[in-house]
Amino acid sequence: MTNHPHASVDAPGALGALAAAEAADLEQLLLEVCSSPSWAAAVAATRPWPDRASLLAANAAAMARLTVADLADAMAGHARIGKPKAGDATSEREQAGIQGVDQALLDDLDAANAAYEAKFGHVFLICATGRTAATMLAALRERYPNDAATEAEIVRGELRKINDIRLGRLLDESR
Repeated sequence: MTNHPHASVDAPGALGALAAAEAADLEQLLLEVCSSPSWAAAVAATRPWPDRASLLAANAAAMARLTVADLADAMAGHARIGKPKAGDATSEREQAGIQGVDQALLDDLDAANAAYEAKFGHVFLICATGRTAATMLAALRERYPNDAATEAEIVRGELRKINDIRLGRLLDESR
């Protein structure tokens, strides 16, 4: 089960409409959730979904099977923590915890991001929803000592959480 606040609410109409979408339309919707084509194809292949839990289970299963290259595709769709994509409502909503924070904290976050990216070769990825800038910086510093394999598995889990939230929002907004 997920910790998404609406996980127990099913939207059969929205879920049915999503499952009945034309293949190209479904692929586009899923790529907006996660930019990995492999993930989108794996989730689409499990339709129809009898309930929200089945769709979220498809997300978890697809995330578990992503290769290193697929994870890179998925991370490519995410903005650097502390710098949401301008004009991207999803990015801005997910990183709301950085709104109005002290410039020194943003500078620390920027420096820590740069060090992380130099070490791992990709953006620091965390499910930012509901987190403050300070807690994201603390998590970044905590994860920095990890080796690449450990960090890849943490990233996989964070992506799954982000996808759960985005899939839930997609269903909730389709009602």
